[in-house]
Amino acid sequence: MLVKRVLPVAWLTTLLAWQVPAWADAAATLPRAPLEIQAGNERHRLEVELARTPAERRQGLMDRDQLAADAGMLFLYDELQPAQAGFWMYRTRIPLDIAFLDADGHIVAVHTMQPCSSRNPYDCPVTLAGAAYHAALEVNAGYFEARGIEEGACVSWPGRRSGCRSAAE
Repeated sequence: MLVKRVLPVAWLTTLLAWQVPAWADAAATLPRAPLEIQAGNERHRLEVELARTPAERRQGLMDRDQLAADAGMLFLYDELQPAQAGFWMYRTRIPLDIAFLDADGHIVAVHTMQPCSSRNPYDCPVTLAGAAYHAALEVNAGYFEARGIEEGACVSWPGRRSGCRSAAE
């Protein structure tokens, strides 16, 4: 009798486990790092997830219902990305700002992106960088404007040679 009860439960548990996408716990496994944005004499600090691999960059902030006010995701590339490259918001539920960064960490373009609720990824608009970039930083929509962060501001994080000058320079 116990076997008749345990087997269906075990089968159902296995079936449900297969239904959980491989990326479901991606946020828990991505490395995190402190990041600082220097805009004029102001410094703004964030804790960001680092998306380094193609799979991590493809997943990005998809399927998230929220992002902490002092959090973001930094997309890192080994090679320069062309100005015609961009980001889309397929399966992204929260509006985001994105800053594209040059090799020295300077912001070369900033855009705001709205969620795309379409089930067809090809219906979602692509936000083109408009400038060549080595990294991209996604944060909650309105973050950059609220803090006066615009093109020319400098972003630094551990493991990157900083091209940012201190406020005293």
